[in-house]
Amino acid sequence: MTEHLYFPTLLRMIDERSAAFRAAVAAAPSLDADVPSCPGWTMYDLANHLSEGDRFWAYIVLNTEPGAERPSKDGLAAPREREALITWLADSTEQLLTALREAGPDRGCWAWWEPLASPHTVAAVARRRVPESLIHTYDAQLASGTPQELLPRTEAVDAIEEFLATVCTVTVPWPGEPATMDYHAADAGSWRQTLDAAGSRFTRLTAAEAAESKPTAAVYGTASEIALIMYMRIPAGSLRMEGDADLLHQLQEWD
Repeated sequence: MTEHLYFPTLLRMIDERSAAFRAAVAAAPSLDADVPSCPGWTMYDLANHLSEGDRFWAYIVLNTEPGAERPSKDGLAAPREREALITWLADSTEQLLTALREAGPDRGCWAWWEPLASPHTVAAVARRRVPESLIHTYDAQLASGTPQELLPRTEAVDAIEEFLATVCTVTVPWPGEPATMDYHAADAGSWRQTLDAAGSRFTRLTAAEAAESKPTAAVYGTASEIALIMYMRIPAGSLRMEGDADLLHQLQEWD
């Protein structure tokens, strides 16, 4: 996927998911409410984490270059009063969106991932912030008692491919036997993750390739379910699997 071609869509997704996050914070019984999908975190902790990330990346896209040392976070803590926190969250998102627009999609910047399938550009940063907002909105809705069973389809589909490109495309050697893991989203298509001594990489499968494939393991679900499995928000055994069921557990434990 060429991120800069749909840069405005990425910004819209961030804006919409961030608004949904703030709505969940407003609906929560307390900022001390536990977040079931983030053990040990409260709603306040989750909100502080998301706003800190928005402000951190807003600084990065305007002030760093590829290959620079990792910037330090400023340590600013979000306010603990609910209305002030919601305002802080909105301002954090606006700082990020303003910085992304000002920098433009093609500008290079620092990033923590290997630039193999996901480059060190502002567009890639924007794409990375979409699943951050998406998954943490899911977390916040669980904590607020207003859970949404499914993630928005468009964001979920992109979250799958972005995860494979940014998080999973690495040159770190796979510690197990060479393997292939297929992900089949009934409403979005299929992907294959290949694992061996050269690391991990992925390809998108055509319908014919998906039908004929003989992977080590395969998981089946909707795009929403596949994204939630990747981010370990639902149990690995909650979806239909074929082949070596332990491979998914190994992937989730691989650092």
